[in-house]
Amino acid sequence: MSDANKQGGSTKSSSYRPYLGHRQRQTQRVGYAVVGLGHLAEHAILPAFRSSRKSRLIAVVSGNAQRAWEIAKPYGAADFSYEEYDACLAKPEVEAVYIASVNSAHAEQVVRAAAAHKHVLCEKPMANSVKECRQMIEACQANRVRLMIAYRKYFEPAGLALKQLISKGELGRLKMIHSTFTINLPATNAAAWHLNKSVAGGGSLMDVGVYCVNTVRWLLGTEPLEASAYAWSVDPKRFREVEENMAFRLAFPEGVVLEASCSFGAAQSSFLHVHGEHGWAALDPAYAYNYERRLFGEIDGKRFQRYFPRMGEFSLELDALADCVRRDRDPEPSGWQGLRDVAVMESIYRAAQEGRTVPVEE
Repeated sequence: MSDANKQGGSTKSSSYRPYLGHRQRQTQRVGYAVVGLGHLAEHAILPAFRSSRKSRLIAVVSGNAQRAWEIAKPYGAADFSYEEYDACLAKPEVEAVYIASVNSAHAEQVVRAAAAHKHVLCEKPMANSVKECRQMIEACQANRVRLMIAYRKYFEPAGLALKQLISKGELGRLKMIHSTFTINLPATNAAAWHLNKSVAGGGSLMDVGVYCVNTVRWLLGTEPLEASAYAWSVDPKRFREVEENMAFRLAFPEGVVLEASCSFGAAQSSFLHVHGEHGWAALDPAYAYNYERRLFGEIDGKRFQRYFPRMGEFSLELDALADCVRRDRDPEPSGWQGLRDVAVMESIYRAAQEGRTVPVEE
């Protein structure tokens, strides 16, 4: 993964040519439509526009027309139903879309946005299969628009500080990494789609385990070679189609091993522990966006600890893509990063199903 350590907007690629019909002055904010109005969109993505410096909310799109109107009104945004998605995309003020819908809808909605020459910021997991990820990438390339996957760790200060420690070699040669992300999925109608495999693609691994997979790939700048895993459910009646819990192991080059776990049945918690020959570093909480973060550890016998206040991590994502749009640059994390994570998770599922270690496909 030659570009794994590059930050958003750091390179210019010949694979994209800007769609000049939508170019505007670099000082003007990029107009977004947010597609999908679940809890994340309502409570994190939409409020992020208030603190954004380079992005503005133009429209929202939802399967519930009444809900779309109610949520759009305080922001002064236009509201559309899913049946009116093409009409939303036809608005010239909409230059980019933030796809925050259910996982199974990502591919189709991204392809349609690309066909309308709109740039795309897509929530993770990118899609439910590698095949769908490829379709999304190809559509965006063919229509000369940017595709970025919504991984907040690439931009938030605590994650960047940990990556700097690793990149500078301050921990020495890395040996092992431990990471966990758990949530207690509520038994509500709004959360029911998470239990439907055809919609969600999987259970806790697809929803929260993906953070562990992507973050460690990003921190190391390398790809895992093989995977082993074990999935189980304490409540098999509720979790008939998807896994409640998953524990998995990824072996990376140079002997680095990730031991990770995720759950839909435990209180929200997340951590990331990185162990090297000269020291160790931990980030806790590691992934939840609405908490103060603490980075701490020990290097050559000396303890350290830093606190990072809660901040608008979603506005950083919005502005990262907006900056790439204005500067004609490829975003990072790109669609290829999203595809690689889905490929790794497919290997993890296969390892759990077959009860053996399997290679991670290229």
